[in-house]
Amino acid sequence: MKKFRKTIGVILTAVLAVGMTAACSSSESNGGSTNAPPSANASSGAAETADALDYTFGEGQTFHSNEPVTYSMMYSDHEGYPYQESWRLWSAIQEKTNVTFDLSIIARTEYENQKSLLVNSGDAPYIIPKTYSEAAFIPSGQIVPISEWVQYMPNYMKAVKDWGMEEDLKVKMQADGKYYVLPGLWEVAGGGYSYIIRKDVFEAAGIDVEAEEANWTYETFYEALKKVKEHTGAKYVWSDRFKGDSTLNIAAVEYGVTGGWGLSNGLTFDHDKQEFQFADTSDNFKQYVSYFNKLIKEEILDPESFTQDDDTALAKFYKGDTFVINGNYQNLADMMTKMQVPNSELYMIVQPGGPAGQLQIEASRLENGIMISQNALKDLGEEGFIKMLRFVDWLWYSDEGQTLSLWGVEGETYTKDANGNIVLKEDITFNGLNPTATKKLNVDYGFGGGVFAYGGSAKLKMSKMTEGEKDYNDRILKYRETRKLAPPIMASADESEQLNLISTPLMDYVKTMTLKFITGQADIEKEWASYVAQAEANGSTRYTQMANEIFAKTKSVLGY
Repeated sequence: MKKFRKTIGVILTAVLAVGMTAACSSSESNGGSTNAPPSANASSGAAETADALDYTFGEGQTFHSNEPVTYSMMYSDHEGYPYQESWRLWSAIQEKTNVTFDLSIIARTEYENQKSLLVNSGDAPYIIPKTYSEAAFIPSGQIVPISEWVQYMPNYMKAVKDWGMEEDLKVKMQADGKYYVLPGLWEVAGGGYSYIIRKDVFEAAGIDVEAEEANWTYETFYEALKKVKEHTGAKYVWSDRFKGDSTLNIAAVEYGVTGGWGLSNGLTFDHDKQEFQFADTSDNFKQYVSYFNKLIKEEILDPESFTQDDDTALAKFYKGDTFVINGNYQNLADMMTKMQVPNSELYMIVQPGGPAGQLQIEASRLENGIMISQNALKDLGEEGFIKMLRFVDWLWYSDEGQTLSLWGVEGETYTKDANGNIVLKEDITFNGLNPTATKKLNVDYGFGGGVFAYGGSAKLKMSKMTEGEKDYNDRILKYRETRKLAPPIMASADESEQLNLISTPLMDYVKTMTLKFITGQADIEKEWASYVAQAEANGSTRYTQMANEIFAKTKSVLGY
């Protein structure tokens, strides 16, 4: 039986080369027959043999401990599928591995705050999943530099090698050349967020959506939106959700700037010049805010898009008052069941292009990841620590573990067809599959949740997609170009502190002015020069200089 405790508040070139050599050796691949020695240093001495281990592990082999073992872990409790002790997920993991969890269960909305408190106090559980940004936790010394240990994770290292993830992982490197989080690894990038439209309305307005989306830019998309407004006479064509942050993020990519969820530090990287630039005072940024201001002025975009909650935006769409809203394909699948207009046809378009090109939004194949607390190493000792890593390696990085986390138990929640493809049981629904089924894979069984189910092969990724989502992803790959990832700014602790002191007020100002420009509270033409001057006064130039100085010192490590 599992133990539970609830918490109140319901890169890489040198390191990877060493790790890859160890992980891809025949000793690791043969399921633990003659494995690497139990040390963070792959070249150290004592031999680790199968007889010396009380567990099995390896590529193509299920991790299983001879004796029951419990590992403490933080758990982000999602309100859409709240934690249940009786979930089949827990017993399925235990049956396979003989491992149970001592969970710190934390409401999703409080997860980041509680994570900070637990890590900084030195009380963090061993396994800390759902970590999107690890930099703030590194100075505490409470997080293991996991890149020194990945050679003991054969499934993880196999994915890195087979899928060519070396360049992707460089973005996780810190100033010391190490990385501190095990990211979820996808063989292929996803489609991500875009615009869900009423295709039936667009086509009635004379727009051949499927023909035009291949070459749409934001300006030609604007022309289509105007036609829809003229045809429908609607007060607004588009009323957005997520307070506009998703829309501002995906549009920013096409304009070569930053905004919304991707605001970050305002920097973009010029790969030709090999330098950072502050994009959010550029001419492209002026075009970017001017575009959305035009939509507001012409009453195409609802100004409440930047203040209303999700339910309000969705209600307008469901009732047929508006015809465009931001979302991902999982959102679309849910929305299709709630439309109040008969014969509504929903369609997710490929994101329009812009001045920066016709670019894919999702460039990274990395997901949120897992930090490992120093408490694990301290409490378990080196050999016990490596054992735990091999369990983590199986559950989060082996095809068997990933399939279990996503789909559950074969014969109970899914079957396979003659071609080996996953077929969800007819009485279970998930991600738009079997939409009329009475049971939910995540709510009733615990599978397919965000704490465990991320990362995997292209086949596994496609297995959870409806035919419509597969088509959406295929269109993105066909019509849009991949884009290069920016290198990390490998700042030291002191440099990070200096950068943060600049970026926090700077980006607060940029965010405030972005919304003022878009909504018309500030006149773009009259106040642009003063905006640029104030951004410089807030440190935009100094921040960019520091970023480039740090990059110049570290670019050889990154392979530039």
